[in-house]
Amino acid sequence: MGREYPDNPLVGVGAVIIEGDRVLLIRRGQPPLLGEWSLPGGVLECGETLREAVAREAREETGLVVETGEMLGVYERVIRDDVKRVRYHYVLIDFLCRAIGGDLKAGSDAADVRWFTRDEIPALNLAYDANDVVRKGLALHTSK
Repeated sequence: MGREYPDNPLVGVGAVIIEGDRVLLIRRGQPPLLGEWSLPGGVLECGETLREAVAREAREETGLVVETGEMLGVYERVIRDDVKRVRYHYVLIDFLCRAIGGDLKAGSDAADVRWFTRDEIPALNLAYDANDVVRKGLALHTSK
């Protein structure tokens, strides 16, 4: 099944990688949201657990090895075309993560990768779900 104009929603995962008061974001190199800053993540593969998918996607898109922590939220993203047909439909499950190794570099679907502070986030105009889960991740990390 293709990602564009799917017959069914696809399950996606996102990595909210926090270090101190910063979160790691990627500039998307592929649609949807091409060119926008977003969480590292992608589609769950058959036979893969959610946590395995988060770790794989983080490694592929950022070069980092992550430890996957608690689930921060479940979101739905439906993007329609000009005639209101469903072009993309994802159920997104985001996890708090911590980098434990690797070398930071943009890879696979990422055009760029960069750490952002809490104060820099509003200027990025993240999608609502990404902004919400980043705030949750930063708040949870700060409270520990």
